Amino acid sequence: MANEKKAKGLSLFSGGLDSQLAIRVLERAGAYIEAITFVTPFFPADKAIAEAKKLGVKLHLIDFTDDEVALIENPPHGFGSAMNPCIDCHATMMKRAGELMNTLGFDFIATGEVINQRPMSQNKQALKTVEKSSGLEGRLVRPLSALLLDPSIPEQEGLIDRTKLCDLSGRRRERQAELAKELGITDYPSPGGGCKLTEDGFSRRLRDLMEHETLHERRLLDLLSVGRRFRLEKGSSLILGRDVNDNRLLASKSIDSDTVISPVSVPGPTGIIPRLISDEDMFDAAQIVCAWSKFDRFTGDAIVVKVTNNQNSREIKILPPYEREKFLPYQVL
Repeated sequence: MANEKKAKGLSLFSGGLDSQLAIRVLERAGAYIEAITFVTPFFPADKAIAEAKKLGVKLHLIDFTDDEVALIENPPHGFGSAMNPCIDCHATMMKRAGELMNTLGFDFIATGEVINQRPMSQNKQALKTVEKSSGLEGRLVRPLSALLLDPSIPEQEGLIDRTKLCDLSGRRRERQAELAKELGITDYPSPGGGCKLTEDGFSRRLRDLMEHETLHERRLLDLLSVGRRFRLEKGSSLILGRDVNDNRLLASKSIDSDTVISPVSVPGPTGIIPRLISDEDMFDAAQIVCAWSKFDRFTGDAIVVKVTNNQNSREIKILPPYEREKFLPYQVL
């Protein structure tokens, strides 16, 4: 006879197809599920919030920034292909999720992981390492690959019908698509666009910030995805808007201690220096703002820029030539 108690679980939720399938499979197996999403500047929660609403699942949002920064500064199991401490990140997420599980009186934690979908972080050994490191041994359910793994405690106790779980493996997505159709999930995001720490360009910016400034100022982390980034000769950092939206965002994120540079006499980008080290860097930044502005190369007119710092503003003229090539070596790509 089936266990009459209904298992209650928290399922880690990115909003992607696998995390949606995990919830629906567990519900099919007789469990009550709520979702949990960890929020940092490296993996925002917009998609998760939207998809949880469509699924009709209660969503818990947990700020994970301090945990992630600590792991980036000291990853016990090292990095993946970029600055992504995937194994340690997953283990710490599981640990935090386990704390919430205990607080709410739930029975298990679940994820949408699929064995061997990611060779480094989702092979059997890595999955076991995460389970052991998180302190959730026996309480961690991976419903999409459960039939290829040892039964969890909720399965052994009959709280979850193991026969309703899956045996997915590898990187091919055909079976996920079939399962989605079977479970009535018809509108879901395409794969990709996940953790920024796996991106080479973002990781170079992050490493530059860590080496020259700090990872412990949330505003600076939020700005890593905005605009172009330059490390100037004396050590100051310049963030340069790429378009109108970037310019507006930089203006909204600026604080009094920033040095803000914007062209007055021509259309162009807004530049922000969070910590100005020298007047030489300020002048170089003004030249960069001009070089990326929409100026007439044939008139030879000077460009007027406004420089604002600590609520004090002044206008200065920057004379041509405005040479992007001169400053490309300073760009953090």
